[in-house]
Amino acid sequence: MLQLAVLRSNPQEVKQRLAVRNFKEPELVDAIISLDDERKKLTFQFDETKAKINAASKQIGGLMAKGNKEEAEEKKKEVEGFKNTLGPVEEALAKAEKELNELLVRLPNLPSSKVPKGTSPDDNEVVRTGGGKPQLYSGAVPHWELAKKYDLIDFELGNKITGSGFPVYKGKGAKLQRSLIQCFLDYNTSAGYTEYMPPFMVNEASAYGTGQLPDKEGQMYHVTEDNLYLIPTAEVPVTNIYRDEILKAAELPVRMTAYTPCFRREAGSYGKDVRGLNRLHQFDKVEIVQLVHPDKSYDTLEEMVTHVEKLLQTLGLHYRILRLCGGDMGFTSALTYDFEVWSAAQERWLEVSSVSNFESYQTNRMKIRFKDENNKTQLVHSLNGSSLALPRILACLLENNQDENGIKLPVVLQSYFGSEMI
Repeated sequence: MLQLAVLRSNPQEVKQRLAVRNFKEPELVDAIISLDDERKKLTFQFDETKAKINAASKQIGGLMAKGNKEEAEEKKKEVEGFKNTLGPVEEALAKAEKELNELLVRLPNLPSSKVPKGTSPDDNEVVRTGGGKPQLYSGAVPHWELAKKYDLIDFELGNKITGSGFPVYKGKGAKLQRSLIQCFLDYNTSAGYTEYMPPFMVNEASAYGTGQLPDKEGQMYHVTEDNLYLIPTAEVPVTNIYRDEILKAAELPVRMTAYTPCFRREAGSYGKDVRGLNRLHQFDKVEIVQLVHPDKSYDTLEEMVTHVEKLLQTLGLHYRILRLCGGDMGFTSALTYDFEVWSAAQERWLEVSSVSNFESYQTNRMKIRFKDENNKTQLVHSLNGSSLALPRILACLLENNQDENGIKLPVVLQSYFGSEMI
């Protein structure tokens, strides 16, 4: 959630930056400022009336002690009048604060000056590419056929047990999945990230804190009986570990990593893009999250991009890094880099990671703060990234490394899997 001080300091600049996102309701900025003025006026009235009540109440005690009962009774009537005035003011103030919050959460994060203009994925900027593009042998097939041939993943069984988008990994497929998870976690912890194993469901406050509510409730699975949400990513529970906390400057940066399954309804998805592992309702992912000093968040973003890039290099995959344009960015992000890996058998790019700087947008919602060197309380900046999402990584590893004899695994995975080949 954007800070009111940011909106009030330069509303015109806020509107210009929101225009980079193609935001359709710039008038919300003026409505928020107007409502905030009303809230301030009501707050002043409330505080002033409370002060009058307190002052008069003290006078009553003094008058009673002196035996001036008549004057004391008059003061009591005066206090009663103030209290009658206070009720409607308090009610109007609560209403203004509620409406103000409802308007604020409709505003997306302000894009960084580095965000390119654009309306669709076609306008994203390719920052760089890496890794050699694989040349497949003549009998190469897509991963869903390889999964069947080597008995690694059973899509039909998943459909029987749950439904489409819930595959069953089995045998060497399950072992390879587990090997990837452990490899990614070891890579992250060796870089200074602390591993967590969080819950896979969160409450409303946690989903609100990272921006899934009220923006993406239609994409989450909702356990209605207990009003809990299955997590769409480990970012949600992990970032909320520090909700309502005040850190010391010396404790920054906070680096966290976690493996979790992720649950997404993916409403409206259909067609060739959802075949096999391309788009699932349940998938595994290893996430990295950082909470950092505001002055260092963009350096940290580049550091996290390099971290994910090196992991892709160890897997020997052909990849590219995109800087997302304003029209393709997530609601809460200030700047996002997407990583895509080349699927040789499908001859297309598949997204495998997003690394984003949210600046203070999430931490303002969650009230994650720190005391700076002057003992002043400030909001930290939050960042997160996939390191990595498994389904499409697995798809590309199977497709890009196949030959007549089987599937050759990258060297980094061989010790985890216990073999060089499937």
